Amino acid sequence: MVRTRPLKVALLGCGVVGTQVTRLMTEHADDLAARIGAPVELAGIAVRRPDRLREGVPAGLVTTDAAELAGRGGIDVVVEMIGGIEPARSLITTAFENGASVVTANKALLAEDGPALHETAEKYGADLYYEAAVAGAIPLLRPLRESLAGDRVDRVLGIVNGTTNFILDRMEAGNAGYGEALDEATALGYAEADPTADVEGFDAAAKAAILAGIAFHTRVRLDDVHREGITEVTSSDIASARRMGCTVKLLAICERAADGRSVTARVHPAMIPLTHPLASVREAYNAVFVEADAAGRLMFYGPGAGGAPTASAVLGDLVAACRNKLTGARGPGESAYTQLPVSPMGEVVTRYHISLDVADKPGVLAQCAMVFADHGVSIDTVRQTGKDGEASLVVVTHRAPDAALSATVEALRTLDTVRGVASIMRVEGE
Repeated sequence: MVRTRPLKVALLGCGVVGTQVTRLMTEHADDLAARIGAPVELAGIAVRRPDRLREGVPAGLVTTDAAELAGRGGIDVVVEMIGGIEPARSLITTAFENGASVVTANKALLAEDGPALHETAEKYGADLYYEAAVAGAIPLLRPLRESLAGDRVDRVLGIVNGTTNFILDRMEAGNAGYGEALDEATALGYAEADPTADVEGFDAAAKAAILAGIAFHTRVRLDDVHREGITEVTSSDIASARRMGCTVKLLAICERAADGRSVTARVHPAMIPLTHPLASVREAYNAVFVEADAAGRLMFYGPGAGGAPTASAVLGDLVAACRNKLTGARGPGESAYTQLPVSPMGEVVTRYHISLDVADKPGVLAQCAMVFADHGVSIDTVRQTGKDGEASLVVVTHRAPDAALSATVEALRTLDTVRGVASIMRVEGE
């Protein structure tokens, strides 16, 4: 039996994803009612530009007063799709204060102010759901939070930004440069007019903060995440990776220290072996590799963005929030009981691929090798090519602390025989 009184939903923002949420709520209304136990009704849709054509969006529900809609009496769930910090934070707080639960895809806000939002939700007896904030349609946060609740997650390694994965994939498959690949991504709609958040790693870093917080039951903010983008990745880097049997991906990596006393969270391009499951993730797809103590290695794969895929995750959260409203239950809140510190990037231990432009003369290799030895960085392989007095020296190291590698590179820059450091890239997934 389905209860007749509908649960009322307010939608804040109606862009690409919001429009798809509206469509799915309309087309799947009967199924949603059966799954929840009561009909779900859109009570209002807040937008900035009410005259903009939105196919399938009832004009009578559109308003420009987001604050009024978020605080309107009788609203059961507010779906926030505005993005950014403000006014989203204030609107979500208003919704909680008026007894509404919140579903959001706002990764930037969650990474900056997630603990405060959870505390406010707890204070007013409301739910906060955000499955769509990290990997679009891929069920990821719920498995981490619930399915693996009895396990210990040690590492989360993933491709969480489709734009950068598309660019790097094009650079490898089409032998294109970074600029050409970015232009293609923009033309196809994968990259925004201003792609900074994607290509400089800000988007992935926010997602890494959320993933680390859930996986390790500790508070990780955006400022805790080491971030590097892909703008400095060159065709030469791609070619070097290929020679090593690797490919280049922008990775979000969250790890628990071996002694269990700290965690790290970082985003940067890295070489990974072609044998690693993440190496085969192409185009604009996302994939996240989870390593847990008892469950072992798990991989989650699928479209990480897009209107309909992201709306699917939003609707899943909406169903959960509405069910809780009917039964008086509460969804999972923040779990930060471990209070583990986040270690700085300098303490991260991994392998490195360093490309140097050097003078082509005797003794250069020995001189450079001595610098690595002086800083405790062991060399695995070396490749040197030279012509007309100039040479390229490519060094792949064994595992070493990031701080030691940084000191090594700074010392190499001071050598008269080193013309420049062409690139530095970490090697992961081995």
